[in-house]
Amino acid sequence: MNITEKLRGKKVLIWGYGREGQSTERFLNNFCEDVQVEVFEGKRQDIQEDKYDFIVKSPGIVMEEDHPKYTSQTELFLEQFRDQTIGITGTKGKSTTSTLLYTVLSKCTDREVLLLGNIGQPCLDYYGQMKPDTIVVFEMSCHQLAHGSASPHIGLFLNLFEEHLDYYGTVEKYFTAKSHVATYQKEGDFFLVGENVPEIQTKATTKVFAEQGLKEFDLSLLGQHNQYNANFVYEVAVNLYGCDAQAVREAMKEFHGLKHRLEFVGQVDGVSYYDDSISTIPEATISATQSIPNTKTVLVGGMDRHINYDILVEFIKNHVEYQFILMYESGKRIYDAVCEASLEKVASKGSVTVGISKRLSHVHYVEDLVSAVKLAKEITPKQGAVVLSPAAASYGYFKNFEERGDKFCEYVHQA
Repeated sequence: MNITEKLRGKKVLIWGYGREGQSTERFLNNFCEDVQVEVFEGKRQDIQEDKYDFIVKSPGIVMEEDHPKYTSQTELFLEQFRDQTIGITGTKGKSTTSTLLYTVLSKCTDREVLLLGNIGQPCLDYYGQMKPDTIVVFEMSCHQLAHGSASPHIGLFLNLFEEHLDYYGTVEKYFTAKSHVATYQKEGDFFLVGENVPEIQTKATTKVFAEQGLKEFDLSLLGQHNQYNANFVYEVAVNLYGCDAQAVREAMKEFHGLKHRLEFVGQVDGVSYYDDSISTIPEATISATQSIPNTKTVLVGGMDRHINYDILVEFIKNHVEYQFILMYESGKRIYDAVCEASLEKVASKGSVTVGISKRLSHVHYVEDLVSAVKLAKEITPKQGAVVLSPAAASYGYFKNFEERGDKFCEYVHQA
């Protein structure tokens, strides 16, 4: 369906005027004839829905139920270009996987490849560049997929972990939003999915990726999780697009990753520092800690979104070979949980009582990132590594995870 024809002469409300809302306005003004455009940034109950033919909702605005008048950039784009689109979602790894796939396809095919969506510019900013043979690598967030009714020709769902509960309330609702990457696929489509993702009913040909027994690649990227994600990329490039297998492997080897994702930021006084500010869930922090061979100190904590930290608490309690510096709201919660989990039972006159929480020598709490870096410099031995991997969102303390990572780098290099 040609979306410019669909919107021609219509009255459209843009709900939300952030980066994507502004992009929608540009698209409507540049490509849609006789369209009437208004912008609204208030609450849904204040929208006069009867006045508009379509309401384009920006991602991140909470809307409980679907409604036929509401649409999004992602849905509009897929209505016209789904057959050219590879959609990539997952709780962790989607940005690196999207960029790796974009890099491989750019080097191993003679077709134009675009990388867009959650990782970069809004999709409708590329409307004028689209050609019939353009390949679109589209990183799709849960917010972009929510309330949609179209899925890409090739869908990748890498993994599912507890995340964004401050927005969705339950893991089930969060999963439902992400599941739209495959829900509306058709016969002849392809769906590649990680083994920890619940089953999704789809008409696409499905391939499930287990974490064991996969191909190994010579990567510049650290971590077993990147080997896992590389298998998705290889499958798409070699088996779905017919790229030469050796050329794909060479392109993968040349890819050096993205900023703030296990990024080496320098060595100071014999200690190496790594920025993994992208980490917002416990599983990512555990993976990061184990991905750097000489990890000695890990910096954890940020905004508390009330996700389950049990797996990280248990990891911290049992891995005394690492020093954990906990900070901010979620760090205090994790610190208290680790101390509580470490309570010792002591015998007294035949009865068992609970002793005082022991002071864990490998677990520390500080107020903020400045203090965390300062302490890390004091306690990390030479030849060791310090990893910032917060297992939490940055909001409330930093503008975004990028600023958090940049500040970490700044503090590391301060005298």
